[in-house]
Amino acid sequence: MPTQPHEARAFAESFGIDTERYDRARPEYPAELVARLVAASPGPDFLDVGCGTGIEARQFRAAGRRVLGVDPDPRMAAFARNTGIDVEVAKFEDWDGKGRTFGAVVAGQAWHWVDPVAGPAKAADVLRPGGLLGLFAHVFQPPDPVADALAEGIRRVLPGSPFAQESRSAAELYEVMFAKFADGIRESGRFGEPEQWRFTWEHAYTRDEWLDLLPTTGGLTRLEPDALADVLAGVGAAIDALGGGFTLSYTTLAVVATKP
Repeated sequence: MPTQPHEARAFAESFGIDTERYDRARPEYPAELVARLVAASPGPDFLDVGCGTGIEARQFRAAGRRVLGVDPDPRMAAFARNTGIDVEVAKFEDWDGKGRTFGAVVAGQAWHWVDPVAGPAKAADVLRPGGLLGLFAHVFQPPDPVADALAEGIRRVLPGSPFAQESRSAAELYEVMFAKFADGIRESGRFGEPEQWRFTWEHAYTRDEWLDLLPTTGGLTRLEPDALADVLAGVGAAIDALGGGFTLSYTTLAVVATKP
């Protein structure tokens, strides 16, 4: 049984079940993050690991970069290609770079699915000298009534799920995860000392917008339709009690390191 995220392949590749919803509902990354990564990279070619539907890839393309995506899910890859992003289907650890090199290797909301030992080494192999490894993800915590309704719904339809039992906040979980990212980069011996960047921002959600986002998130991607509807009904009722919407505070964390 998998004990690490990168070993849970069926779960990692469950996000492509509804690519249109995923691309529509998942938020973009802060413009400040994109601009900073672009400015710090030594060349225009970006490799986007776990590119999904191409959300961040399109942002880098709009900033003038040439982007190649790598994703293990052919459904995600097909969607990204339809938006103009070149994508090759493979696990990053197994992907053949064919001698190509890049100014930056980036991963948005995806590096925890990559082997923590093989990933940084692979990135270093395809980066030019001075190239940048940039790993980033959104951290958020909905209002307590909304979070409680979600946890209760998951307990009801999926007893024993870690998403219903986790007691630590999202911020604590992501701090631990990003510390592990930095440790893996250090252990590779192929990069300078990693830096952590942090960007804060807000987004207002209506009831329908939040219920559109939830099925694209970790605990819900593999639920049967009836079970998903049950969970969403409970969460929707909690949002109705708050007046039909809420403003969510996001923190986008990044770990960045340069290849000497």
